[in-house]
Amino acid sequence: MKPIELEIWKPKEDDPRYAEHVGQRTAEEVFKELEQRLDSMGMLPDEYFTLDSDWQNGKLIPEGANVFVTTDYGESEGVYLDGYLKWYEDGKPVTKALFTGKTLGETGADLDRMFLISSAITKAFHGDHGQYARYMKLGPQEKGTDLIVNLTPAEQRLFIDALVERRERMLEQTNGVEQLLRRMTGSITAYMETVGERPLHISDYDKASLAIRDGELAAFKDLPPRVSDRVGDLLIEAAGRCGDVGRKMTLELVAFADGFTDAAYTSASLKAVEIGDTERVKFLMGQAQHIVSDLAPSYYGQIIDYACTHNKSGMGRALVDYAPDEWIAAAPSDLLYHATMHPSQTYYLANALVKKGAPCGDQAWQIMNHLTAGSEAWMAEILLRDGLKIESDNYGALNVCVRNGALDAAKMLLDRGMDFDRYLEWTSMHEADAGSEETLDALKQHWQNIHPQEQAAAPEEAPAQGQTFGGLSQ
Repeated sequence: MKPIELEIWKPKEDDPRYAEHVGQRTAEEVFKELEQRLDSMGMLPDEYFTLDSDWQNGKLIPEGANVFVTTDYGESEGVYLDGYLKWYEDGKPVTKALFTGKTLGETGADLDRMFLISSAITKAFHGDHGQYARYMKLGPQEKGTDLIVNLTPAEQRLFIDALVERRERMLEQTNGVEQLLRRMTGSITAYMETVGERPLHISDYDKASLAIRDGELAAFKDLPPRVSDRVGDLLIEAAGRCGDVGRKMTLELVAFADGFTDAAYTSASLKAVEIGDTERVKFLMGQAQHIVSDLAPSYYGQIIDYACTHNKSGMGRALVDYAPDEWIAAAPSDLLYHATMHPSQTYYLANALVKKGAPCGDQAWQIMNHLTAGSEAWMAEILLRDGLKIESDNYGALNVCVRNGALDAAKMLLDRGMDFDRYLEWTSMHEADAGSEETLDALKQHWQNIHPQEQAAAPEEAPAQGQTFGGLSQ
């Protein structure tokens, strides 16, 4: 297979025969592509395989970096492999952890398997053989015929059964057979040749699906027209296929299909979010209204919200900047709620959403409570200033500002149309704490200042003994 790239190269505009470096890939995208490749070969560490937290949220791979892997027993239990990036800054080497994998097994066979996984990772980034300038050969190079395959007990049993029942269908073990054949043949073409020797029928959809998993673009291109009734399912797989080849397959499907259902297209877009490919998500969002017949108005907000709540805050900000105001205005209220409540989000994202008209709906009081209960009352004030949409009868939002002592935010809600007297009635009706006397006095004074004529015209009436307003006796 083609090695996983850490850099982004594109043909030069003035001479397409040559490529030029235009940027670096994100660590998340590179890791997802590696994870997908190992999974398709049945070579993922069985306990876990995770990206280091320092490389999440859209962080780019440093220019000139290379990947290397170490494998060893852990201090407590299991066998670990650790992937590192190494690059140079000011002529000095810098090494930083990129990912970690673990198996709970502690036998020699477990260690051997982890070393083979480490080898598969190295090959994924550097190919089956390294190229060194001092020993570079011209012309085609011979490909080694030796093969080392480490099999788990289940895979050994599967391989034995396959040899014994070579002419029989093995539908229940199809996934295991695919993984073994990929590891032993290396490509979709060789896989198909191997399967062709057996009386096992593979549909055009299965061929297309396998081509997506293995990243074989040439084998994929002719297949979508043969499975037009399942093009939505193929789009979901292609959108979640990491790397440049997955991006090209997505483009092919979007260009070919007459239309997609909202459910399939939304699922495909969410898959693109999961692999951290911001440009692919933008492309899908931009094409949605043209090729989805029953597109839900909330589609755009749903995709952005998914990015914001799945540790893709960098992508979330990029998508908000990309989205027109009407997309954001039609978003579900969860989008703004999560932008202010989720710990990975920032003021920038919430402010950008408010400026584009994001609704907060019935969650307004929760948003205001979260911001004013801590040290972020300043953020509530800025959001209100920039147009945070809170209905004038949403006294729950005013109540949390008053109870949390966010006087300036409470004053801004009165300035925007909330009625102080009706607020007191609301607190009495709901048996809610109206706030401290000091805050209420200040808020009452502000109310009188902005409505001086109403106060002068109102007849003076002494309240009956024992009568209360908002839980306060007078």
